[in-house]
Amino acid sequence: MTGLVLAVIALGVLIVVHELGHFIAAKSLGILVEKFSIGFGPAIYSKKIGETEYALSIVPLGGYVKLFGEDEESLKDIPDHLKNRAFTFRSLKERALVVIAGPFSNIIFALFLIYIVSLLGFPALLPEVGSIVPNSPAERVGLKPGDIIIEVNRKSIKTWQDLVSIIHKNPDKDLIIKVKRDGKVLSFKIHTESKTLRTLFGEKKRVGLIGIVASGRTIIYRLNPVEGFFEALKRTGEMIYLTILGIIKIIERAIPLKTIGGPILIVQMAKQQAQSGIINFILFTALISVNLGIINLIPIPVLDGGHLLFFAIEGIRGRPLSVRNRELAQQIGLFILILIMILAFYNDIMRLAGR
Repeated sequence: MTGLVLAVIALGVLIVVHELGHFIAAKSLGILVEKFSIGFGPAIYSKKIGETEYALSIVPLGGYVKLFGEDEESLKDIPDHLKNRAFTFRSLKERALVVIAGPFSNIIFALFLIYIVSLLGFPALLPEVGSIVPNSPAERVGLKPGDIIIEVNRKSIKTWQDLVSIIHKNPDKDLIIKVKRDGKVLSFKIHTESKTLRTLFGEKKRVGLIGIVASGRTIIYRLNPVEGFFEALKRTGEMIYLTILGIIKIIERAIPLKTIGGPILIVQMAKQQAQSGIINFILFTALISVNLGIINLIPIPVLDGGHLLFFAIEGIRGRPLSVRNRELAQQIGLFILILIMILAFYNDIMRLAGR
């Protein structure tokens, strides 16, 4: 139940953040926002402030923004003084800004969450040797369990990931490794082995190895506000890259369709991350936020990317698609989304069944 509650809260917040992006962009451009609702369905409470109705609705998952003039029916008999406030009558650039503001807000929110974590402290594996692989480069030069690696080729090592990153990038090369052992700093020259491994996306990659295993001990390392900002930029960029690459690999069938997950998988992962600590749960929420933002930019009608696709076609043709063609495209887009949702639910159920 905890996983379900946390997943609902996280998804609800992320969808509200998404809609808030549309809302702020529309307001800043002078487009009339008729309604901003937190949640869906009948309103539990609503209040009109200025020209916008703000509502709290009964289904607490996400929310929505209703813009004046975004559907054909509302365009009939619009008074002249309101035409410039209607979404449909604004320039392509302005409409595109309103649409892209939703996904952009999710990216910025992820950046903010990661920045907060950088100040609180990232959990990470200590760069401490737990065991040595027999007849490995590490064993041959005299590395021992308990050694804490502090430097590789004059680069400071703070976490196990720092160490892995440098070693993997240097197959069949000499490295100068400094370690702390019994209060002393020792230096070793070690020649890495080369091995071809498969990446997360099934691609072959040649990496360097020295034959050590982490001790499993963790540390919390905090960054100052400036370092934290650049670390947040870096990690957000990595999340964006991996999300886009993952989508491409699914389309190319390099990643099996069975890896696609739905709400049940999100609930399970939310529970796992929450059990491992609030920091991991925040980072998981940031990852989902990036995923939500990028997925919404896929050019499928009914998604934000679909609207941007319509705007691009309008810009090329000099006029918008007909209402009939847009409705047909949206029906196709909805059909595609329903198929993806069915596949995700099926995969989730199969995982629960252990298949």
